[in-house]
Amino acid sequence: MIENISRSLRDMLGDAYIDAVIRVSSALTGEHAAALDDVASEPVEFFPPSFAARSDELARRAGDQLVPPWDDDVAGAATEAFARAQNDAGAPLGGLGVCRIGQDGRIHIAGKSEHYQLSLGHAFPGYRLIDAARRLGIPNATHNNTRGHVTRLLERELVNAAAPDPDLPEPGTTPRLSRVINLETGSLAAEAALKMMLARFWPADGGAPAAGPDRIPVFLVMGDRDGGITGNYHGTTTLAQSLRGLWPGMTERAGAAGLYRVLAVRPNDIADFRATFAEATRDGGAVAGFCHEIVMMNYGGLRLDPDYLRDAYRICHEADVPVFCDEIQSGAWYGELFLFRRYGLHPDLVAIGKGFPGGEYPASRILLSERMDSLAQFGALVTNGQEELASLAYLITMAFVRANTDHIDATGALYHELLGALVSRHSRLLRAVSGDQHMAAIEFFDATDASRFCRELDREHGVDISVQAYKPSAPPAALTKLPMISTAATVEAVLERMEKVLVGMEETR
Repeated sequence: MIENISRSLRDMLGDAYIDAVIRVSSALTGEHAAALDDVASEPVEFFPPSFAARSDELARRAGDQLVPPWDDDVAGAATEAFARAQNDAGAPLGGLGVCRIGQDGRIHIAGKSEHYQLSLGHAFPGYRLIDAARRLGIPNATHNNTRGHVTRLLERELVNAAAPDPDLPEPGTTPRLSRVINLETGSLAAEAALKMMLARFWPADGGAPAAGPDRIPVFLVMGDRDGGITGNYHGTTTLAQSLRGLWPGMTERAGAAGLYRVLAVRPNDIADFRATFAEATRDGGAVAGFCHEIVMMNYGGLRLDPDYLRDAYRICHEADVPVFCDEIQSGAWYGELFLFRRYGLHPDLVAIGKGFPGGEYPASRILLSERMDSLAQFGALVTNGQEELASLAYLITMAFVRANTDHIDATGALYHELLGALVSRHSRLLRAVSGDQHMAAIEFFDATDASRFCRELDREHGVDISVQAYKPSAPPAALTKLPMISTAATVEAVLERMEKVLVGMEETR
């Protein structure tokens, strides 16, 4: 059962800061300090029973017509690619809990958390603290040189949350995440990690490279099962895209010119990792870093094995090679907040975003160890990213997740258990279920079946997920990621509708 915690702004941000904010707000507006103090001191329920019940009720009614459809004649000005993909029927008019109401007036379960970011659902009551902060006049925008109290508080909390479990042994050679850079998008966070790796070979200020002269940086990335390069995903910047096979002409020329190279390692194959690591050091190369996610939602939800990653980390640390753990996808979806903590890993760089601000703001972070703190602030790193209310959204999410670790784990386990049973019942269509907890991919034998399943599940039954049917050497898959506020009722509503679609598909084969 989800625990309904209550917090005030005073609870979240501290009396001294709130008192200072009230003094300033009263001086600016002339409003009485007592009225402002009432706002700051009022506890906000994060998940009141009435909200929880309504979220479950809507989930049970997924696909139903809640209100009449609204015909919208505003086409916008999208590019051709965006226009082809546009689904006006599902475009949001409102939402509550795990459900969204589209322009079609129907109830849709956010079965992929609105592209992986809706950790706490729509209209999460805990985020009303953000409205209270606005009411007090706490500014959102600020300069990189004037990081506010809320952002600095968040930085401290993130570093503390990322610290190793004191009950686990920590080898002396492993890094400790002690610094935070605040950025607006996950792509920029991942790019910052890649630039810090590159800076050991190509210093941004033109200084002497730490890796030694004339060494060619080689990025090790997660590949596909056949050793190809397309399995990984670290955002949409040009450098990050080149790591997964886009811009192949540019990447080939960069390698030929000795600027950088990219080598893929096969998932969960430590022998291949050792061989590829050795290959990277030939012909003037040196490993710039190892980059990985833990759950590869860009590759059919494949989950990397903890022992595999621990062995890979050991190889990297013994060779003084930094490791970048990209938790844009998995961060905040676990009671520990970071999946690498559950795995007992010690990365040099960790990117987070998406689930932490819960869709309220574009707000990502890169956590790093002292030795990776190598880039100048301006030019190389940031433009914006220090927004105070975005940092408050992080703190709210973190407080709720920590209070509900047991529920989150139990619901995630139930979801995977029921998906496994679904696969067993429909073994003519389905191969397996992959992923972890709320992040789950249903593998199909046939890409056409996978596409039909996702299409009918949303259009006829109101569960919004997506198909991935274009990855080489990966089974076509239906990708899902339920919000963390999902309950057994949510899971059962989703599985009931999946069952109906699969039965219908089998009857018409």
